Amino acid sequence: MSQAIPKVLLTGATGFIGRRLLKDLSSRGISVRCLVRSARGLPKPFPDSLEAQVVAGDLLQPDTLPSAMEGIDSAYYLVHSMGGRSMFQYKAYLEKDMQAAGHFIKAAQKAGVKRIIYLGGLGEMADNLSEHLRSRQRVAQMLQSGEVQTTVLRAANIIGAGGAPFEMLRHLVERLPS
Repeated sequence: MSQAIPKVLLTGATGFIGRRLLKDLSSRGISVRCLVRSARGLPKPFPDSLEAQVVAGDLLQPDTLPSAMEGIDSAYYLVHSMGGRSMFQYKAYLEKDMQAAGHFIKAAQKAGVKRIIYLGGLGEMADNLSEHLRSRQRVAQMLQSGEVQTTVLRAANIIGAGGAPFEMLRHLVERLPS
């Protein structure tokens, strides 16, 4: 008796963690569908040996999500920083994060997704968190508020070659006096 191959939706597949997760899932024979905002403008971030279905969609446009969620068993939510990065756009970015998570959970529920895995940030569950960490926790709460079982992983900076924390550290070290 053969078991069905799990079908996974991966958001954030072009990011530091997402690229590595895609490689790992594919190497295990898991069927991966990557949700990207623009398949047209997508640089080829995946090695040729990986096979993944790429579907265009935008978490801020809920009508683009049903086709991405169709037939999915589990979904990885690895997106963050959905808005502008200037100090003046920060509040708008926080709201967009919540809108995106709300649209995602509704689409996942409607499609019958069994599990969502979210990578959030560390931090106490307290009122003195930075806006950034508070936003990560609010997104986790939004995803957990639905009917789909949600696993929340909380991590500090994940540092590796090509990732933003690593590149910032390298930039700093290269400019320090010797």
